[in-house]
Amino acid sequence: MTYVRDDESSGERLDRHWNELLQELRLAQTGTQILFAFLLGIAFQNQFHSADAFTHAVYAGTLVACALAAAFFLAPVALHRVLYGRGLRDRLVTVTDRLARGGMTLLLASMSGGVLIALDVVLPRPAAGAMVGGVLIVFLALWLALPAYVRHKGPEKPN
Repeated sequence: MTYVRDDESSGERLDRHWNELLQELRLAQTGTQILFAFLLGIAFQNQFHSADAFTHAVYAGTLVACALAAAFFLAPVALHRVLYGRGLRDRLVTVTDRLARGGMTLLLASMSGGVLIALDVVLPRPAAGAMVGGVLIVFLALWLALPAYVRHKGPEKPN
């Protein structure tokens, strides 16, 4: 349930939500772009060419997921440019929230794939897969379970 602060108009609330989303996206965009640059460089390493089909498939999926995550995180910029001054801030905030959630999902896939590629070099494949499973559990615990717990335990306050 969404609440409105007594001292805040609907427009001020939308502006505040928009600014909060932008701050979150700045962090996610930077990390995603660094990961993407790192992933692009892997394909040009001599050792990568001798990797097996599994590694190449994980790499391809990871690279595409990371590129899509960047697209999701950058889409609000283009959206804002097109919609600026049209009085559609409410839609912009809603769509940007959904884009950020989609980007986070793709970033999770990218991070997991990147960890798998790296661990597959230094560990036996089953151990690497198990460790990536552990990493996924930590991400899900921090990104989904912890916020759900805090939301459940804490008093509801206005957004």
